[in-house]
Formats: sequence, structure tokens, C-alpha cells
Amino acid sequence: MKIDYKKEYKDLYMPKKKPSIIQVPEMIFIMVDGQGNPNTSESYKNAIEILYGLSFTIKMSKMSGTQPEGYFDYVVPPLEGLWWVDDAAFDGQNVTDKDRFCWTSMIRQPEFVTEEVYEWAKQSLQKKKPYIDFLSTRLVKFTEGLCCQVMHVGSYDAEPATIKMMEKYIEESGYVQDINPERRHHEIYLGDPRRTKPENLKTVIRHPVRPHI
Repeated sequence: MKIDYKKEYKDLYMPKKKPSIIQVPEMIFIMVDGQGNPNTSESYKNAIEILYGLSFTIKMSKMSGTQPEGYFDYVVPPLEGLWWVDDAAFDGQNVTDKDRFCWTSMIRQPEFVTEEVYEWAKQSLQKKKPYIDFLSTRLVKFTEGLCCQVMHVGSYDAEPATIKMMEKYIEESGYVQDINPERRHHEIYLGDPRRTKPENLKTVIRHPVRPHI
């Protein structure tokens, strides 16, 4: 049976429309850093190609008998993104010029993906797509810690209303938002905007928090 992380870890990927506090554990990600408008930036397009290219290279290694030690079949987890701007603590609101965005795009990897597996996947993908530049790509063990999250249903541009609701919940629950250069506004994309109407898109919005002292 394939492991589907969205189903196995519903607390991480399928929150309710009402916000909740969650402790996010350590996970393994392939990450690509960049900046610019995700709708028009060539670097964002390239990042997505790299992330899915590496993720499916690892997943499909079973087809050629080159699967790594500890391999199990699984569904490639959803695309995620950390977002910020250089001159402000970005919380998902009040930035109309999307060219100012800085971002880390990322896809979770199974527990058997080591640095050696990652390097092998890069070499394999480079043979198929020699033009790919992995300079901004890395394998990371990422621990997000204490966060508040909520399911946003609708277009990406309509997120601020959901974020305001989440911020109110954070305050009423005795926490404060803890966005800083090490902890970012985080989105998990459960819908494909190419195939889904904007009003039906599902996006997990997650913000780091700490107890109010």
C-alpha cells in the first residue's frame, strides 16, 4: 500500500476551517530558494520543475531497481512555500507588489531520503535535464515547532480574511505570532490552480506562534 502523508498526518495537512494550535515535528524537505512574483517569475517556474523532478526521480526509482535502502511506496506530498519580504515581517497580508516576494518552495520527502539519496537524484535528473541549476536547492531537516494553522478555501488573493481570523484566534488562545527571519508565513497547497477554480482551492495557512508572556 502507498503511504499518503496527507491521510497519515491529517493534523498537519487537513486542518479545519477553524484555526488550531499544533506542534509541528521534524520533517525532511527538498527546498529551493528564490524571489519574485510566483505568477511571472522564471525562477519560481524553475523551482517547481526542480522540486517535482527530484521528488518523482526518488519515488520512481523502484521502476529501475535503484530504490534506496528502506524504500517504501508513497504519494508525493504537496507543494509548500515559506514567504517573506526583505524589509518587513510578512504575515501573508498587505503586500500588493508580488515582485517583492522572497520564498522557499519545498516538498516533503520520505524518511529514507538521505543526503546520498538526494545527491543521486540530482545526478539522475541532471542527465535528463542538463540545463537545470541546483545552486539554490538543498535537502533540509526542518522543525517548525509550535504553530497555528487553518484551512483556507478560496483564491490566494483572498487569504488575508482567513489570516485575520487566525490572528484573532492566536490572541484569544494566549499566544502571539512569532514570525521572524527564522520562522516564516507558511502555505501548503492542496489544490492545483491549473485545474481547480479559484474559489475551490484549498490551502493550509500556518504561522509560528509562542505563548504570550
